[in-house]
Amino acid sequence: MQTVETLNEGLKRAYTVTITSKDIDARVDKEVKAMAPQVRMPGFRVGKVPANLVKKMHGESLQRDALNNSIQESIQKLIADQKLRPAMQPSVELDEGFEFGKDAEIKVALEVLPDIAAPNVEGLKLERLTVEVADAQVDEAAGRIATQQGALEEHDADHAAGEGDTLKIDFVGKVDGEPFEGGSAEGINLKIGAGQFIPGFEEQLTGVKKGEEKTIEVTFPEDYGAEHLAGKAATFDITVQSILNGDKPKVDEEFAKSLGLEGLDKLKELLKGQIEQEHNGLTRTHMKRKLLDQLAAAHDFDVPPSMVEAEFEQIWQQLQHEATHEEDPAAAIAEMEAEKEDYRAIAVRRVRLGLLLSEIGQANGVIVNDQEMNRLIMQAAQQYGPQDRERFVQYVRQDPMAAAQLRAPLYEDKVVDFLFDKAEVTDRAVTKEELEAAIEAEDGDIKPHVHGPDCGHDHHDEKPKAKKAAKKVEADAEASAADEAPAAEEAPKKAAPKKAAAKKDEAVADEATAEEKPKKKAAPKKAAAKAE
Repeated sequence: MQTVETLNEGLKRAYTVTITSKDIDARVDKEVKAMAPQVRMPGFRVGKVPANLVKKMHGESLQRDALNNSIQESIQKLIADQKLRPAMQPSVELDEGFEFGKDAEIKVALEVLPDIAAPNVEGLKLERLTVEVADAQVDEAAGRIATQQGALEEHDADHAAGEGDTLKIDFVGKVDGEPFEGGSAEGINLKIGAGQFIPGFEEQLTGVKKGEEKTIEVTFPEDYGAEHLAGKAATFDITVQSILNGDKPKVDEEFAKSLGLEGLDKLKELLKGQIEQEHNGLTRTHMKRKLLDQLAAAHDFDVPPSMVEAEFEQIWQQLQHEATHEEDPAAAIAEMEAEKEDYRAIAVRRVRLGLLLSEIGQANGVIVNDQEMNRLIMQAAQQYGPQDRERFVQYVRQDPMAAAQLRAPLYEDKVVDFLFDKAEVTDRAVTKEELEAAIEAEDGDIKPHVHGPDCGHDHHDEKPKAKKAAKKVEADAEASAADEAPAAEEAPKKAAPKKAAAKKDEAVADEATAEEKPKKKAAPKKAAAKAE
């Protein structure tokens, strides 16, 4: 194998690699020798077919396999010899004039990860906004549970259901006439007007009476959690067991015990814990954004254009999807197009922060251990039906890219927690409204361009749509800034190139991605419900 570097510019690299015909022929001969004992041919005993006849029978496929294997090994050797850290899979082109029996010349182009100076994690200062749980919040949550549990009086049999009434129903959901997993339930409470189920579900039950059976037609939202149901038309066969009045139920000791709890104090204790968990999530979101802002301001380096483009495409597709649900989709898309460069700058920031967090994690020994990874896989597998569950587990264990994608959020959280421990943190008590306002204000103040005060760009004159973009795709607990972190961590291992063609016009690809995994199943209980 001979290698010649043809490009070394910034993060871009290109090489010409020559694989000799002698190497390809040697691989073919080796394979012929290995398979000859099993080849059957009329007139010969098994294992006695001459090698030249075996080669004549299978020569074309053996040559293609030998060429592709030679290319794969050559690229891996190139990466190892040149000490490259590919940002994405290398692009590989076979010379158009190649013919078997001659040397194969391939062109390899790739982008490498930048060399990042040891990140400075000293001197970080963060403010932790904390929220006390008010008694009124706990009482309100208890009231909602009482309403959902149906602690209400039953209407007379001739009462027609109206706004505020709670129906106890059985339902069977069907798509294309076939019931789907998770789409059936019995004894479910549904309050008309509460917006508990998917759009159009509750409205069609107005006027029903006890014992009535009715079939309704609905369409699952495009962003529905179960991917195989998103956007699908469905029917639900409904049986009304009873209709309960809309008066506010009484929350007392008896009600708490009906839930299987010791008493009202225990119910309030559990609800307070849930609300505290919600507040802690908001607190973490605020702290994380402040942390990432400090990191972005202190570090600036070139990022691989291919990673930026992949990130931008993900952002753009998300925004296009959301635009279709606006009142005026055409106007929303036009506004997006006008601010396209702002979104691209956000993609640059996300990639840079992802690589930076990865570098910090590696430099400080942050890892996702085997036990944590196994737990992630098992948790993710629960989203699939019994038939797909084992396939998903095997898929993740065999595909490094899928595993890295699954590991990414936890790896990022562990790096962020490490930085929280390093930072000087001060606490300040605020109300929930003040905390939410602080997060919302940061959404408006996020600056996509982070090169510094002397770059000549106005960072403060951002349009509302740019703020919305920052809110949806900037670094926070829901839209991670560091999705690329494990990609950087794994890059040397998963840099297998696309396979070059073994014939002039034949493209052989081997690019399994996480998007090929089985589709998600419906929610286990109420496929039609947004929340319990």
